[in-house]
Amino acid sequence: MIKAVFIDFYGTVVHEDGEVIKQVSQEIYSTGKVTDKSEIGTYWWNEFQKAFNSAYEDSFETQRKLEYESLKKTIEYFNSTANAKELSDLMFAHWIKPPIFEESKQFFEMCPVPIYVVSNIDRDDVLKALEVARNEKIIGKSLNAKVTFVPNDEVTKLLASIKADLKQIFIVSEFNVVTEDIDATTYDSGKIKVEAAVGETCSRCWQIVPSLNPDELCPRCAKILKH
Repeated sequence: MIKAVFIDFYGTVVHEDGEVIKQVSQEIYSTGKVTDKSEIGTYWWNEFQKAFNSAYEDSFETQRKLEYESLKKTIEYFNSTANAKELSDLMFAHWIKPPIFEESKQFFEMCPVPIYVVSNIDRDDVLKALEVARNEKIIGKSLNAKVTFVPNDEVTKLLASIKADLKQIFIVSEFNVVTEDIDATTYDSGKIKVEAAVGETCSRCWQIVPSLNPDELCPRCAKILKH
């Protein structure tokens, strides 16, 4: 029995970034020393792929950072005067608001089980906020955290297009997306506030919840073990 669906995002749910890559390559071509424009994409991809293949376990980096670093190296290699941050922001603008496949809309509407989108993109700002909270002794590990997020307009649209358990994605005990303004640090994706989660710790998943059952399990783990 299928209880959930895990899917990739880019190229599966939404269109890839081919068009914006053309724009970035053209800017490097126009401001650098390049004989063949196709060399830009080849070099950029090779640099990104090397970084991507090394980004796991303790060396994990988000795709956003990998893209920026590989793009910066590409600009330097072709002696371009292009601005790496501006071009990276152009890429990121596409990533947070890519055109969705029509088939994806139909699938989301018809799928009878939870859908989890698996991606290493767009976690960067929340991870930064968690690290700040850890340094300030507000939390220890990420599961000690309650996160309140006020996304900007673009991220709001992205979140509305997918079904995801955000506390599972960010490995925190509570993750609330709100629309009202809050007193919190502003990041590229919106305002993020990290507080210590309040409650009891589940003996199985270690999430902090308001209450546990007699076996010291949260409702989610109790349901899983029951089945």
